[in-house]
Amino acid sequence: MDPNFLDILACPHCYQRLELYNNQNSLELICHIDQLIYPIRDGIPVLLAETARHLDLKEKNS
Repeated sequence: MDPNFLDILACPHCYQRLELYNNQNSLELICHIDQLIYPIRDGIPVLLAETARHLDLKEKNS
């Protein structure tokens, strides 16, 4: 993902900056405030509430 694009992305719930999260299977965007992870599909961030998932305990500790 283009780093310049990542600089302007914000969580649709709290408007805080999103961080690139390297999951074992794919890249995702994480919001540490809301503890949500948004998928990136075909290089496009999907910032919809119904596609986000909550951080699980293992991810919180890493």
